[in-house]
Amino acid sequence: MSTGEHHEDSSEEMAAGLPPLKWSKETFSGLVRSFKFPDSWDARYPDEAQTAADAPAGYITLFWDFFSLGIFRLP
Repeated sequence: MSTGEHHEDSSEEMAAGLPPLKWSKETFSGLVRSFKFPDSWDARYPDEAQTAADAPAGYITLFWDFFSLGIFRLP
């Protein structure tokens, strides 16, 4: 793709190249507890076989590595 070109992939096209989620609901729940996500954030564990590209409208995908390796924190 050259500079200036804009290419929009649908979530289905993006998801096709991503592996399915490989961590457990218990691990997700531990992340939510350990970083004290407020209930108002409505953090959700994805459905089986979903990928990072499958976040519902109004949600973003965050990765464990953001928190564990990147020292990422939410306010």
